[in-house]
Amino acid sequence: MTSPAVDPAPEARPAASASRTAAAPVAPARRRITGAVWFALGIVYVVWGSTYLGIRIAVETMPPFLSAGTRFVTAGLLLVGIIAWRQGPAALKVTRRQLGSAVLVGLLLILGGNGLVVLAETSIPSGLAALLISVVPAWVVVLKAAAGQRPSVGGLAGVLLGLAGLAVLTLPGLSGDVRVGGVVLVIVATFLWSLGSFSSARLPMPANPFTASAYEMVAGGLGGLAVGLVRGEQHGLDLGDISTRSWVALAYLIVFGSLIAFTAYAWLLQAAPLSLVATYAYVNPVVAVALGALILNEALSWPILLGGAIVVGGVWLIVSTERRG
Repeated sequence: MTSPAVDPAPEARPAASASRTAAAPVAPARRRITGAVWFALGIVYVVWGSTYLGIRIAVETMPPFLSAGTRFVTAGLLLVGIIAWRQGPAALKVTRRQLGSAVLVGLLLILGGNGLVVLAETSIPSGLAALLISVVPAWVVVLKAAAGQRPSVGGLAGVLLGLAGLAVLTLPGLSGDVRVGGVVLVIVATFLWSLGSFSSARLPMPANPFTASAYEMVAGGLGGLAVGLVRGEQHGLDLGDISTRSWVALAYLIVFGSLIAFTAYAWLLQAAPLSLVATYAYVNPVVAVALGALILNEALSWPILLGGAIVVGGVWLIVSTERRG
């Protein structure tokens, strides 16, 4: 998934993942908001918000799981090379349990979360997908409650508001304007993404968040390639039939979506207030809807506008109340 996985109440032990897990290192008491912080935050806002558009363009002429798998295997291997170059090969060493945890989380996040979103975007607009995905923080609150962690009043209200927004967003599907199957795929993807985010803070993950991310991307990408082959996406596939704009979109997703933006996000977790970093959870969907409408002429129907506003409001309520202080 290209959307945020926000953990509204992160554990004391930090955990990060390739994609966008929001578990973070313990914050220092005070953090200055510098120009570099705003620049990095702008990258996360715009690039991660634009990845939904990139996915929609890529799947115009590319098979969904094979393209997604190629994206993350390539990005993961590039990250492995960068880690070995900048930090030395020793930074890539992990225990068997840590590797197993990274593989499991990668399959949940990359294969389950992102892969289903890519498949869904073959039938629903990119902006709608982004709005549906923004309900991830609500799932995290639900999972924590199931694990015995009592949610705050604001967090619970945010979950209820998010569910109300989801109900409004599904109206186009119920009326036949949007394929309901695509909506269901994204909702399942948000649960798997949230489960991966929730699990990453409770499993023995690699201590180096970039190393964890690299292994997660490679594992999830390989899973995507395997699913694509099982689905028969390779049959009749002619690389010559893939459009230039789809190739450009895939390259953009690899370099900007999976490397540059994630690096900026990981740096922000150490350099900026967590409450500020978390705002990407409700800015990304707005960016995605705007780009989908401007570039792909995606319709902005009243259920999408109203439901999107309700979901974003719910995410804001969860983030602001659960991470206060």
